Amino acid sequence: MVRHLVLFDIDGTLLHTHGAGRRAMRRALVAIYGTAGPIDHYNMAGKTDRLIIHDLLSVEGVPLSIIAERFPMYTEAYTEALEQELRQHPPEILPGVPHLLNRLRQRADVVLGLLTGNLVPGARLKLQYAGLNPDIFVIGAFGSDALSRDALPPIALHRARQHVGHAFTGRTVVIVGDTPLDILCGRAVGAKSVAVATGPYSGDELQAFTPDVILPNLANVERAEHAILNGRP
Repeated sequence: MVRHLVLFDIDGTLLHTHGAGRRAMRRALVAIYGTAGPIDHYNMAGKTDRLIIHDLLSVEGVPLSIIAERFPMYTEAYTEALEQELRQHPPEILPGVPHLLNRLRQRADVVLGLLTGNLVPGARLKLQYAGLNPDIFVIGAFGSDALSRDALPPIALHRARQHVGHAFTGRTVVIVGDTPLDILCGRAVGAKSVAVATGPYSGDELQAFTPDVILPNLANVERAEHAILNGRP
């Protein structure tokens, strides 16, 4: 029986795109909405793409109705721009990630999923260009699904139940990420949190949000697997 639902963030957790997403977002926002707002100074860490777009455009006075109406066009423009960026500058996969994912996906008691602020096509492109198969993540909750990251864990749990045929609750759910929002978003569903200091936040900064486990990175694959499945390093 599957006993663990393990949900990974992408940016800063599995890989780094070194600004490709921000550059693609700027290009698409200007093309579709005429402005990218204060994108160069906006902290995107842990936020959904939909919230980022909402915040950037609202500052510029773009009506919510226009944001929503043009969002499908934006998604298409962003996907095209992101693929161009990633083709020129492939993502850096972080140490230990391929080995760790391979070990987890071979376990009969684990379902792998994504919990990410990326839009669905953006998530797939980043993984593909990093050399990771998006299809190993059989469950996903994305920035396409909601404005708030807090809304993503319940979506992932619903989809996991549909896929597996039984519910995942509380400590059977593990969220692996690199920002405070990754730690906090699972609290309402009682999920375990494994924080990795491979993104913009140091271990000390992440500790302030009291995750179950903090790891410097995922390079020590056996340690990371143990932490994810047992809630302690």
